[in-house]
Amino acid sequence: MARFGMVIDTAKCVGCMDCVVACQTENDVPHGHCRDWIVTEVRGTYPTLEMEIRSERCNHCDNPPCVYCCPTGASHVEPFGKTVQVTANRCIGCKACLAACPYGARFVHPEGYADKCTFCLHRVKEGKDPACVSVCPTRCMHFGDLDDPKSEVNRLLGSRKWHTLLPEAGTKPRIFYLD
Repeated sequence: MARFGMVIDTAKCVGCMDCVVACQTENDVPHGHCRDWIVTEVRGTYPTLEMEIRSERCNHCDNPPCVYCCPTGASHVEPFGKTVQVTANRCIGCKACLAACPYGARFVHPEGYADKCTFCLHRVKEGKDPACVSVCPTRCMHFGDLDDPKSEVNRLLGSRKWHTLLPEAGTKPRIFYLD
């Protein structure tokens, strides 16, 4: 069975926010909320500075604290792709998963349940890429099976240096950023 993940080339991301708009449109995300967002990080000391622009979202962790703390099982690992999902009608809105997520990847939907990136599983089940990947004008986003040694995501991870966000949190995130 597949284990989905995403690779984002930070050298190509221009911060255009097409991924954010595509996600909001595809998933009918309420105004004022988002399942993905753009972060710009500047490192170094002037005049030697480096800037990284990256698209962030739920990391669909292999060790997801949001799942472990959910009292109702609304937050769970979906067998298809081993992604972290939320079953809205099982969520009681306690916000334990929001507190547990070190990436700030969840929000409370106006209808009272926790919401987050789903990797557009409804699209993936039809053989399509997630909406964010499909609209990226610089083609900096790649989606695929991390357990398939021949997948594009594995080829990219083997071709360049990469990093994840907050590796010290021990969540084993599945969003990888190419340096």
